[in-house]
Parts: sequence; structure tokens; C-alpha cells
Amino acid sequence: MNIVIIGSGNVAAVLGRKLLKAGHEIIQIYGRNAAAASELAYEWNTESTNYTSLITKTGDVYLIAIADSAIGALAGDLRLNGKIVAHTAAAVPMEILKAATEHYGVFYPLQSMRKEQDRLPELMIYTEGADAYTKNILDQLAASITGSPVHTADLDKRSKLHVAAVFASNFTNYLFDLAESFCKKEGIAFQELLPLVQNTVKRLDHESPAGMQTGPAIRKDLDTIRRHQELLKAYSEHLAVYNFLTDALMKHSVPEKYRM
Repeated sequence: MNIVIIGSGNVAAVLGRKLLKAGHEIIQIYGRNAAAASELAYEWNTESTNYTSLITKTGDVYLIAIADSAIGALAGDLRLNGKIVAHTAAAVPMEILKAATEHYGVFYPLQSMRKEQDRLPELMIYTEGADAYTKNILDQLAASITGSPVHTADLDKRSKLHVAAVFASNFTNYLFDLAESFCKKEGIAFQELLPLVQNTVKRLDHESPAGMQTGPAIRKDLDTIRRHQELLKAYSEHLAVYNFLTDALMKHSVPEKYRM
């Protein structure tokens, strides 16, 4: 398909690379940041623009990968009747694109993406379409870059997936950040923790998180907890998070089948 990418940030960059790898052609990239759009256009051997009035009308699919708050205003500037236009946001209704075309939808990739990543991540893409034609095209596009069955999600499901993703990715990465900064200040290599982290993630393929929880808080090992708190006295942010999560885990209800 001939694709127009609207946006020049992380999601736009990763999706563009995945689409090219799948054999599609990116015929144009639009971005308010002219330098960022030009850089991606050079990488993809295509053209770029930072004027909505100059967005080409010859694309098959237009993917909008910009800040959620900017989608509505941009959609109002597009006149792409007969074309398929989809945004990539989790918590934005597809109807926000009504002004742009009758064939509007959502192409939501559930993944943490950075344009600087060396390897393209695996994507789980959820689609929604205003009509069967739009849904079918977006499903074909999703399948071409994921190689997996098509997933459908309306606004309610996407919003819930996004909340779950914040817990599973954003919050856990924040904890990795805290662990790394503690290690650096204490002369420990953060890499020494990687076998532990990788083993935990691998176990999720066949185990429930509820049955994997270990540590002093779940055991209510107060002596160890006090020793940890003593070590963290010089780290106010770390100590606050440690105390909050320890308290939460001690109150956490573990399903009966996982109790020792």
C-alpha cells in the first residue's frame, strides 16, 4: 500500500520502519518539526512537508501518529474524502477523524517505542474502523507487519489496555531506573540484576504474576525490611517508593492457590 505518515516522533518512526520492511511504500511524511520529518524522509527515501495543505492526496492509508491533544485540530485541516485515515492513539475516539474522511479508524500499536531503538520491536496492533471497508484495509495492514492474528479494540478496550500497559511497562521501567541509580551510587553494576529481570519476564510466558511474587514484603519479613530501609535513608525518593510498595504488598491479597 501507499502510506502517508503524519507525525515524526517515536511511534511514527517505528511504524514507518515496520511498514517499509513489510513491503509497503511511504510516499510522504508530514511533521510540524520540519527537521525531524526531513530526517525520516531521507532515511525512507521519500518526501516530507510541514504544511497540512501540502499533504499529498495520492495515498491509500494515512496514519496519524501525533500527540493525542493535537489529533482533532489536525483532522479538521485534512480533506481526504475516499481515503482511509487512522490515528494510533489508545484513548482517543475514532470519531475525531470524521471531518477528514468517511473512512476513518484506529491503528493502535500496543508497544513502548523509541525511534533510537536498534532493533524493531514486535508489535501488537489493535484496529477499529468506521465501516467494513476501512476495518478490512487496516486489518490487512496490521497483519502485514505483525504476522499475527488481527486484534480488534474499541475505545473502551483500548483505554483499559493502556492503563494495564502503564503498570506493566512505564511503572516497571521507573523501578528499573531507581534500581540503576541506586546501583551506580553504591558501586554496583546494574547488569548484575539482568539475569533476575530476564528470568522474571520469561516466566510470564507460562506463569501468572500472582504466583511469582517473592520477597520480604510478601513474606512479611520485618527484619529484612528494616535493614533495607536503613540502607535507603540517604535516598528519599527510593525510600518513599520502597515504603509504599512494601506496604501495598503486605496488604496484597494473594489467591489461595498461590499461598504457601
